[in-house]
Amino acid sequence: MKLGRLNHIGVATPSIADSIIYWRDVMGAAHISEPFDMPEQGVKVCFVDTPNHGAMNGTQIELIEPLNSDSLIHGFLAKNPLGGQHHICFEVPDIMAAKAEFEALGKRILGEPRIGAHGTMIFFVHPKDMGGMLTEIMESPKS
Repeated sequence: MKLGRLNHIGVATPSIADSIIYWRDVMGAAHISEPFDMPEQGVKVCFVDTPNHGAMNGTQIELIEPLNSDSLIHGFLAKNPLGGQHHICFEVPDIMAAKAEFEALGKRILGEPRIGAHGTMIFFVHPKDMGGMLTEIMESPKS
């Protein structure tokens, strides 16, 4: 498995609206996408572009708010009421090849690959197998 580009850092938040104010007014973010719901994952998300985001080579901050109490993010926020870093996401050229490689290494894949917030296939690897970090693996966008 070759380390791909760091696509984003997922940050859980009890309120995307409040987090947008923080990232815009305190951190000086110039571009923040419009929040959108992902009901199949039980979350609302939006992306904060970092200054080096141009030309698809920069890292984003993904703000994640639970849509309901069934959301896994709701459980994270129960333990971390202010929110915080939830996961990191790396790109790979082929999601199924990456899944097979992680499994061959004995890493636990959490669920089957599915469409993520960027519209490409993703899966998560258990934090206990990844140095304590929940790790999202994302197929690189084709365009």
